[in-house]
Amino acid sequence: MGKTWVLIAAILGSAMTFIDATAVNVALPVIQRELQASSDQMQWVIESYALFLSALILVGGSLGDLFGRKKCFAIGIALFALASAACALAPSVAFLIVARSAQGVGAALAMPESLALVSVAFPGAERGKAIGTWSGFASIMGAVGPLAGGFLTQTASWRWVFAINLPLAAVVLALIVRRVPESRAEGADRTVDWSGATLATLGLGTLVYGLIRLQLPAAGPADAATAGVGVVLLAAFVIAQRRARHPMMPPGLFASRTFTIANVYTFALYLALGGSLYFFPYTLIDVQQYTPTAAGAAFLPFVLLQFGLSRWSGGLSAKIGARPPLAIGAAIAGAAFVAFALPGIGGSYWTTYFPAVVLLGIGAAFFIAPLTTAVFDSSDPALSGLASAMNNAIARAAGLLAIALLGILFSATFARGFDGAIAATNVGPATRAQAVSERARFAAGTVPADVARADRAAAGLAVRRGYLAGFRSVMLASAGVAFLAALIALVALPGRRAIPLAPATATVG
Repeated sequence: MGKTWVLIAAILGSAMTFIDATAVNVALPVIQRELQASSDQMQWVIESYALFLSALILVGGSLGDLFGRKKCFAIGIALFALASAACALAPSVAFLIVARSAQGVGAALAMPESLALVSVAFPGAERGKAIGTWSGFASIMGAVGPLAGGFLTQTASWRWVFAINLPLAAVVLALIVRRVPESRAEGADRTVDWSGATLATLGLGTLVYGLIRLQLPAAGPADAATAGVGVVLLAAFVIAQRRARHPMMPPGLFASRTFTIANVYTFALYLALGGSLYFFPYTLIDVQQYTPTAAGAAFLPFVLLQFGLSRWSGGLSAKIGARPPLAIGAAIAGAAFVAFALPGIGGSYWTTYFPAVVLLGIGAAFFIAPLTTAVFDSSDPALSGLASAMNNAIARAAGLLAIALLGILFSATFARGFDGAIAATNVGPATRAQAVSERARFAAGTVPADVARADRAAAGLAVRRGYLAGFRSVMLASAGVAFLAALIALVALPGRRAIPLAPATATVG
């Protein structure tokens, strides 16, 4: 029964972050209108959270291995809850961005310890099924996010989207204190690579800042140079990790071919998932005119399929190896992204986006649990927290970069689609000039309030057509990356059942 309580605490703790992420995405269009935020500011509402999560999650895994996974899990959940309260009270978009950053720090402590506690509690063949159970139940808990987020945003306020984390955090903390045993990597040197964490944060932050600036009409060489500085800082991070005595990302872990390929696969697949799904709620609400509640419910089939199939897929990789389910899952996800790009404006959900959501849910059920199991099985069990953190960091960094990279593609395609649609209308000269000089305001997804009343309907349709064009280009690009991930799994992953562990020299601090 003790192992069951560990699994329950891990599921509920992870569900907090899943609920928050999905609920916030649904609420973004409403938050943008209420706080009068620009499109680049709204990207930072998501990116600030993802930045600190992806940059510090390796430190979070290391801290758990060194000082206690239970302790770090509890601290992370508590910090996440406090930051959620600050988000709920945010008076401005700048304050919200700062509070979201604090949420990212809390999640960086909690998320790796969640799976690490499960990995330690369930040895051998039980681990795959336990991870599958964690994945399935965490996903179904995550379904509360878009449904509750959409409903609360529509009927009350988007602020309640963040407040729903507080009672769940109270339950998780009670379970941690009473039911979860402590575990750590015994004998490890108590040194944390803070210099590596600083380089990773600065590198990712600078790169993303430059990429978001490049989306703006006024972008210039200085913005490209800023992105270049970010790349240099990330290169410095990699070099520093190879030379550091106690690196937070030990190069020795990558001596396992399976571990390395699994993380390359993770980066490609989550690059496709992260950026594309950021734009989906905007498309539903601003283009297709869904209510926030309907937009939240649109993704429910995805979650239900993961819940129903993840435990099965978690055991599947133990029987036939990781390669088949990972290749099949990524290929199905690629087909789903193509399906997302097909609908035009209007039409029933059941004949437009429902088939795409179902396909993506089936694909995710194939790859989520087997991918996590492959990462754990190819690493030293004593470093399970670090292995989990590294894979999570790569997934989050991919999503972080995807929003900024695909945002550039979206902005360029939106501009062409919007300009063409405006040119075909009979709007007045003032609105036509405004559409050229203030395109970034239209790119937020709604018609600015100062557009002439007689032109608002035509301008609104142009915005919807431009946004749909941008969304389609993002989805097709995501499909290409997902198919690449399938090819990586098919060609590069070992086909045998047995997965060798990384050498014992892959130690940390």
